[in-house]
Amino acid sequence: MNHDPSSITRAEPHRIAVLVMERALPVEVSMPFLVFGAPSLGYELTLCGRTPGPTETDHGWSIVVTHGLDAITEADTVIVTAFRDFLDEVPGDVLTALQLAHQRGTRIASICTGAFVLAAAGLLDGRRATTHWQFAQELAQRFPKIDVDPDPLYVDEGQVITSAGVVSGIDLCLHLLRLDRGAAVANEIASTIVAAPFRDGGQAQFARRPGPSPATTGSIGATQDWALAQLDRPLVVKDMADHAGLPLRTFERRFAAATGGSPMRWLNAARVEHARKLLETTSSCVDDIGQLCGLGTPANFRQHFRRATGTSPSEYRRTFASNEMRSR
Repeated sequence: MNHDPSSITRAEPHRIAVLVMERALPVEVSMPFLVFGAPSLGYELTLCGRTPGPTETDHGWSIVVTHGLDAITEADTVIVTAFRDFLDEVPGDVLTALQLAHQRGTRIASICTGAFVLAAAGLLDGRRATTHWQFAQELAQRFPKIDVDPDPLYVDEGQVITSAGVVSGIDLCLHLLRLDRGAAVANEIASTIVAAPFRDGGQAQFARRPGPSPATTGSIGATQDWALAQLDRPLVVKDMADHAGLPLRTFERRFAAATGGSPMRWLNAARVEHARKLLETTSSCVDDIGQLCGLGTPANFRQHFRRATGTSPSEYRRTFASNEMRSR
């Protein structure tokens, strides 16, 4: 069996096993078929599960799995799709099949919460990996040997590749196609399915964080309330400490105990969140928004915003603002 992805030929198709777990998410299951399904590409796709037959999806209806885990032993690439019960224990036969495939040199990828299956099999130990931003912390806590990065749309570690949530599965599949058949073919398929051949930025631009509301009652919470109403001012931590009526170091200690982070980190996050809302809901120019959020000069604002979201303020507005806001 040749496991070199670049060896795809029409005479010997590259076999892809799409592994479906119970309560699978149908959209993610369909993505490999959408990207690799054209006969001219030279792939042979198989839908597999623990046993052939109907497999329940998260939407309450079933899809028919044509092959059992034996398909994994014959595959050149295995793609583990997302499923709802990813926090449950993974069946031992699934783990064994993936471990044996990995030992043979099979390329193994995951979409969204499928990363938890790869993690349970030990395939991500000592590697960098990603999953949906909502579940990245859970993945890191459960599997401390993994270098979990919550921002990328996908992470390519060679034989093992993981992707973020939902539409990032398309990014991953196009990436694999690009590796196998080159950029021109991947771009053509992307055009056919009306997808971007390559998306800039990461998950940070999509992650919706809880608003920076007060974390506690008392002087710290009251100071947070006060600071949120003063974001257009060039506040520093000393200003917050003075408002709380505490010495600077005492305030920093109490703030960290109440929130789990430093006052400046909280303040910068609050400024960026405010900027996101203004970019989405107002027609103010980007430079003015930087001032309204207290992030200073246009250059400083862009630097802070890109560091937090992985994209520029202008690109963020083009992606997330309403048509009315974009047209003003």
